[in-house]
Amino acid sequence: MSHEKQAIVAVVTGASRGAGRGIALALGAAGATVYVTGRTERAGSAALPGTIHATAREVDALGGKGIAVACDHRDDEQVRSLFERVRQESGRLDILVNNATFLHDELIVPGGFWTKPLGLVDILDVGLRSAYVASWYAAPLMVEQGRGLIAFTSSFGASCYMHGPAYGAQKTGVDKFAKDMAVDLRPHNVAAVSIWMGPLKTERTQRVWDENPDLYPEFAAVAESPEFTGRILHALYRDPRLLDKSGQVLVGAEVALEYGIRDVGDKQPPSYRELLGGPVQAHPAKVD
Repeated sequence: MSHEKQAIVAVVTGASRGAGRGIALALGAAGATVYVTGRTERAGSAALPGTIHATAREVDALGGKGIAVACDHRDDEQVRSLFERVRQESGRLDILVNNATFLHDELIVPGGFWTKPLGLVDILDVGLRSAYVASWYAAPLMVEQGRGLIAFTSSFGASCYMHGPAYGAQKTGVDKFAKDMAVDLRPHNVAAVSIWMGPLKTERTQRVWDENPDLYPEFAAVAESPEFTGRILHALYRDPRLLDKSGQVLVGAEVALEYGIRDVGDKQPPSYRELLGGPVQAHPAKVD
């Protein structure tokens, strides 16, 4: 059976809530088997709503197959166990979405980085290093089958000042992962891309907007649903010319226009390229 007819097998990290949950739901609605990872297993145990089990059930309800896997992406052994489970249960992996990211509650508080808690730098552990580790374990599965997509969720914060230097470094870092992993993976027909998402309507941002209705009003009105990026990633994987985009940093809203994808409520989210800057693509030079 060709990969075009098989149900997609995906791992979406950090999918208890937010972007990860939405991406998992969109892939589930397309019939995928989705391994939903995260730390939150019990409702009420985290400051924001959502659990890996609730997301997995929603994937099931949409026609996919949701598999909740408790995984702390700070722990390499738990990550290794996750991908070993994928190998044993599914025998393949088509899409890895590196989305797990530590977001400190004071991320958007105004002020210099030195006036905020040192803990904001933990985004370079869960968000950057964790994405490398997950990709390291996922790559052999994809290389063996001769096809796959490793995706990183990123943002315009890789281009402009957004939420401070730690956040910006993480976004720039995952963009570079996509560029360089693509070089190593290309001979094996495996792609790597980074997707710039626009402002998202998530549990976290909704809480911020409820508490501060005058904060980012121009973005709140046209915020993307978390499912939007999932639809884009599904279309990318199904594109027979996927490898042409491998190694690129893509603006999700622009890719959606190319594929004719609209958001929940039949909205067409805008690109913020002119306002916030666009991605810098990799130079073709290669130094081994």
